[in-house]
Order: sequence, then structure tokens, then C-alpha cells
Amino acid sequence: MNTPIRKIKTAMVPIGPDSSGLTALKIANAIAEEVILVGVVCFPEGESISTGASLAPEVRKRLVSLRDKSLKSRTNVIISSTPWKDIQDLITSDKPDLFILEWGEGKGSSGISISDVLSNSLCNSAIVRGAETIKFDRTLIAMRGGPHAELALQAGMGLKSSQLDVLHLSLKGAAEDAAFKGIRSILSHLPEVKYRSLVTEDISRDIFNEANQYDLVILGITASKRQGNTLISPVTEKLLRESKATVMILKTKNAIPESMFDEKAGSKAISILVDKWFAENTFNSNEFSNLKQLMAFKEDQGITISLALPALNEELTVGKVITTIKKALMDNVPLLDEIILIDSDSTDQTRQIAKDLGIPVHIHQEILPKLGTRRGKGEALWKSLLVTKGDIIAWIDTDIANIHPRFVYGIIGPLLLNPSIQFVKGFYRRPLRVGKKVQISGGGRVTELAARPLLNLFYPELSGVIQPLSGEYAGRRELLEKVPFFSGYGVETGLLIDVLERHGLRALAQVDLMERIHHNQDLEALSKMSFAIIQTVLRKLESRYERAFIEDVNKTMKLIRYSRGDYYLDLEEVAELERPPMITLPEYKKLFKR
Repeated sequence: MNTPIRKIKTAMVPIGPDSSGLTALKIANAIAEEVILVGVVCFPEGESISTGASLAPEVRKRLVSLRDKSLKSRTNVIISSTPWKDIQDLITSDKPDLFILEWGEGKGSSGISISDVLSNSLCNSAIVRGAETIKFDRTLIAMRGGPHAELALQAGMGLKSSQLDVLHLSLKGAAEDAAFKGIRSILSHLPEVKYRSLVTEDISRDIFNEANQYDLVILGITASKRQGNTLISPVTEKLLRESKATVMILKTKNAIPESMFDEKAGSKAISILVDKWFAENTFNSNEFSNLKQLMAFKEDQGITISLALPALNEELTVGKVITTIKKALMDNVPLLDEIILIDSDSTDQTRQIAKDLGIPVHIHQEILPKLGTRRGKGEALWKSLLVTKGDIIAWIDTDIANIHPRFVYGIIGPLLLNPSIQFVKGFYRRPLRVGKKVQISGGGRVTELAARPLLNLFYPELSGVIQPLSGEYAGRRELLEKVPFFSGYGVETGLLIDVLERHGLRALAQVDLMERIHHNQDLEALSKMSFAIIQTVLRKLESRYERAFIEDVNKTMKLIRYSRGDYYLDLEEVAELERPPMITLPEYKKLFKR
């Protein structure tokens, strides 16, 4: 006869920056088919959330070191003074069968309140405390009936202990425990479980004495009300504090209103949301320097990765960019499945250099000729979707003078570690050369004077993106093929806004690529870039306000010129045009069988 006891499929375990959480992880591995690790950094209330960013790499490093093929590892580390609210969001999305928290004095191992977990959980929950030596050879499930008894039996059955005992405790002279009848009928069909009952005058004394004869004791929570909080009873607390055995306390879930955890509630919601995102989704490229580890993550997921190099007259740097990346990320470790050059009809030796190095070359003006040709980097990026094959597509500029493999593996890393991240932007220090002098952080003038102010005004959720206009970024094809691309300077801004609006802020991540040295553009080029970016933001605002006011906006720009002692005006069209999602094109559907 089949038993009605269902195996625990997924267990979620929070992992902090210290050595705690290992007991919870060991138990989770023993009783669940799959384990979800969640990085947690708890900081004191009143401190800036962004200060926790320094601890995030340490926690992610711990997650990676603990991860194996049976584990999922979330790398969007939670950094908060109230981490339980954020954990609840993950519980809502991932729907684990059990949340396991390691016991501490008043708080769990990751600064999560035990009282919060036991009183406000959206899934079944467990509190565990490990003995000096954690073993599961002799396991006791202590029961008094009640709603948590079946959960305790479910957890115990997953351990495959050599000795699994169920002890039913009842007070002397008390009425028959009706709630235990259903469990007792189940036990009769479980020959691997040894069942016995104990009638006692002192449950606390006898359960403690029994516990000391086992490696692990599992019991359902028995709670008492104290000042409005649901707390563990004195019997349970004594076991957690003093038992020689490893102890696991279980409680079935309680439904609570989702509005309690709505991040948009309150006047400071956007600021809190952005600070949290900044701390949790900002990475450092050094975190991904172990290429063999990244390769293992890639193989586990069975995905392919393409690198597309947009170029226009970059003969001075394109060769070094290609040879550096190809040697490190294709020849030494095959992290990349292909590298292509997507050229914008260069007039120098850019294309020939790439061909001589064995890199396929595509001229973007010759791709999809029926749609006409447009100038602009965004046009090249859009068309690169048609001539690449990867599930992940990365782009880096070809004018990087200090090229290093981190410019590629840095932006790929978060996508390999966390399936919820859809799009990754790089950022870096940008030295500005003025004559013979170099200003350490003078680059990115359009970013600071146009792009970031506009995003702060109209899309404040993106205000934590350090360099929204950086040319180094990567995304999942299933996202990129479904969004429009602006053809010119507005492509980066447009992609950021579309990812935000379609998938939310948590789908974005950013990576510190350290320093980027390239040639700086003159002031006139920066002015035209700013003009295009303003148009892009206005275009994106149309859908929000349901009014096509971009048609009323001037798309020609008066450029001020100076020659032979006189100023004059020169009119130039800077119209930021948009291409439709690539997936809407028959040519693309045919290639990728969409």
C-alpha cells in the first residue's frame, strides 16, 4: 500500500557571511530532493543599505563554495535590516516546501527573527540547532498529535536513518489525543518506522531524556503567546539550548496578506528598493575570475554563449581585443561558443584584421537589406541577434585599450549564477585625457549630465545603475529578441527601460569591470549623443502616458560652429529611430524556429 507521506522536494536555506548555516544545509541536503541557497546579509537598522554591498561578494563566494549539482544558488544576495520580508518574496516566487533556519539566541543564523519565521511563514518552516557532531543514524520523531505532526514525519522519512523511531507523548489523565489517530494509521504502513507511546506526568523531562539517546530529534512546534508574538515553548527552547542531539523544530505554514511585503508601500519605497537592488545586484568581476567554475555552471545549464563585437574603424585596438578574448575564453577555457565582428562598414583595416584572426565578419548594412540601412551602433547590435547563435549574447566595444578577459566574463558571470537575472551592465572608472593630463574619473560626461538625471526623473528605479551608457553588457536571447532596439546612441537607455518595465528591477545586474581606457569623444559628439538619449527617454514615456508626443518634438539639432573668428549654425538631423523586436521578423523566426 502506498503511503500518503510526500517527500520534501525543495528546501530553502539562508546563508550568511559567517560560518553559520551549515547545519541547516546538511539537514536540507538529507531530507529534500533540491536545495535553494539564499545569501543574506543583515545590517543594523538605521544604516545605509548600500553599505552592505561590501559583504555581498563574500556571501556570494560562500554560496558558490557550497554549491553542487543538487543545489540552486541565488546570487542576488539579500542585504537588509529586515531580511525576512525579502525572504518572503523569494518564498512566494520559488514556492519551496520547507524553509530551514539555523537557531541562534533570539535570531537565526542570518539575522532573521525566529519569531517572524514561526508566526509569518508562507511555507512550512523549520528551526534547527546542530550538535557538535551532526549524524542521522538514530532519529527520533517526537509527537503529540496536532497540525505539525505529519510535517515532522515527512521530514524524518527523508533522512533514511538506520533507526527511525516515532514517540507519541501524552499527559497522564488527559483525554485521548484525537489528532494523532490519523498519523497512527499512517505509521501502520511504514515498517521502517518503530512506533511507541509514552504516557507521562512531565513531558518536558521525558522528552529531554529521550532526546539524549538519539543523534537527531524532530518535533512539531508547541508555541505559547507572549506579548503578541508566537514564540517557542519552554519545552522546545530547553531542547534547543541543552540537548546533546541535533534538534529540528517544524511548523506548518500560515497564510498572511501579500500587502505586508509590498515594496511599493510608503513614500520612501523607491529609495529603499534602489538601495537594496544596488547592494544585492552589484557584482565585482573578480568574483567570476575562476573560469573553470564558470564553465561548470555553463555546462550544468546546457547553454551557449556568443560574443558580438560592434566596430567602426577600430584598426588600432580590434586585433588586441580579439586575440585577448579568444585566447582566454575560447582556446584556454571554452566559455564562449562563438565570437563575431559586427562591422558598421569600416573604411580602415578593421574587418581584415578580424578575418585574419579567424573571426566571422558581418557588415550590418548588408544584413536584412529589405528593411533599409541605418547608421548607428544600436542597428549593429540589433542585427547581431540574427547572426549569432548563443542563448546568452554579450557585447563589448572594440576600442578598449586596456582589454582584459574580465570585460567579458564579468558580464556573463551573473547570468550563469542566477537564472532570474536577465540583463547585465558593466561599469568602470573612465579616465579622461585632457592634453597631457589624465583625470582619473572624468569620463562618462553624457552619463552624468544627461542619462542619469533623466533616469532619476522618470525612471527612478534605475537610479542605482552606475553607467547606463556603458558598451559592455550581456543578456539572455529570450529577452533580447522580444524588445525593440534604438538604432543609435539611445540603444543602451532603451534596453534598460524595457528590461525594467517587462521584468522588473531584480532582472537587472551590474558588474564592476575596474577601469576602461579608450579614446574620448569631442564635445560636439557628446552633445549629439545627449540629444539622442533625450529622444529615447521621451519615446519610452509615450507608452506610460499613452500619448505620442515624440512626434511633436524637434529631431534636428542646431550645432554651433566656429571658424575664422566667426560663429555660425549648422543644422543636423539626430533622429533616434527604433527597430521592432527581432522575434517579429520572418527571417529570424525561420532561423530560430520561433
